[in-house]
Amino acid sequence: MAELVYPPVIGAAHALFKALDLRFDIDGTEHVPRRGGAVLASNHIGYLDFVFAGLAARPARRLVRFMAKESVFRHRISGPLMRAMKHIPVDRSQGEHAYRHALKALRSGEIVGVFPEATISETFTLKRFKSGAARLAQEAGVPLLPVALWGTQRLWTKGRKRDFGRNHFPITIRVGEPLRAAAGEPVASVTERLRERVQELLEAAQRAYPVRPKGPDDTWWIPAHLGGTAPAPAEAGMR
Repeated sequence: MAELVYPPVIGAAHALFKALDLRFDIDGTEHVPRRGGAVLASNHIGYLDFVFAGLAARPARRLVRFMAKESVFRHRISGPLMRAMKHIPVDRSQGEHAYRHALKALRSGEIVGVFPEATISETFTLKRFKSGAARLAQEAGVPLLPVALWGTQRLWTKGRKRDFGRNHFPITIRVGEPLRAAAGEPVASVTERLRERVQELLEAAQRAYPVRPKGPDDTWWIPAHLGGTAPAPAEAGMR
């Protein structure tokens, strides 16, 4: 079936990126499979992460069907767009329905996007990963594709006003080699391997990021362990 909505939305996103003069540094896109199912698993630091994580698949001419909270699908503007782009609604009180939906998409050869932390990390460090991404990949027999984003929090994140000014923000995206679960490997082990790989990619993205804080008032987007003023994990109540 023809994709009537997703391509124009991507075009609109690129127009926004150009208007904001975002500076992209994307590496590892050759790891995105050209065909067949995969679970794209990314860290989550900003409200627009699904847009940026989806960019990782564009060189391979793939579209990503993201799992997103069901309330987004009820919004009068985003709802019709999300449904038309075949993203997957997640009702946390009935998560099994979303799981079956995602599993069907994977088995039909789609790339399904998942944020294993389940919510935005206010510390900009990795939270504990939920097991859903690993479960989906194992059951569907598809690889896990680890992705790390950095810089997206500067545009729009939890507890901060969005900043859509022409600030020339760099956005760094790193894509790792696909991971496969070993036969009989516990889901917890697969999940931990995935988290470790995303952590490695995140650290690589942070090292490559070309901008440093402009002053003491511009350190909010830097994690505490890197000298910034973002909340430390203990302060944010992370588990």
